[in-house]
Amino acid sequence: MALLAFFAVTSFALGVGIGLSLIVAIGAQNAFVLRQGIARRHVGLVVAICALSDAVLITAGVAGVGAVVERVPAVVTVVTVAGAVFLLAYGALAFRRALRPSALVLGEDRAAVSARTVALTALALTWLNPHVYLDTMVFLGSVANRETGSGRWLFAGGAVLASLVWFTALGVGARFLSPIFARPGAWRVLDAAVGAVMVAIAAVLIAGL
Repeated sequence: MALLAFFAVTSFALGVGIGLSLIVAIGAQNAFVLRQGIARRHVGLVVAICALSDAVLITAGVAGVGAVVERVPAVVTVVTVAGAVFLLAYGALAFRRALRPSALVLGEDRAAVSARTVALTALALTWLNPHVYLDTMVFLGSVANRETGSGRWLFAGGAVLASLVWFTALGVGARFLSPIFARPGAWRVLDAAVGAVMVAIAAVLIAGL
């Protein structure tokens, strides 16, 4: 019984560790969650969308969908192209905010206040990112399926928990940076950085086709 408990804890901890190692890396999702957290706009909604999306993808990967996706490269190609186009567009908007903050303050505030706009952006940054599929469905799914018995679902549970904890910490913790971003110049730097991240990721996606 003690041995079973040990393996259960090990599988769960492995899921948490590997899940965090994949999700903590700077990416489109994290940049968006960080920006919304600093602005304190619909943070709970963004965190819920990102964490639930990861949970669905990780579960699908453990259930074997990742192996199917891996065998159909056309699916990954389509998502890659769509994701690259979206990231380039989002990056262009970020650069526009950095270069012309006064021109975008009113329009951006009206759009950003809309929960629908924020939700659609979060969904696009998640589901149009092929790296999300490769990390969650393919990689985590393949690692999980090396576990025996219920170990693979304990591993999946650990990875899902890691995603939830990370996005919550990032979204909620970002508000502590609000005093720094009380200055317009800080927002310009952040938006320039977000734009650079989005364009860099899009370039990597296109280069990998």
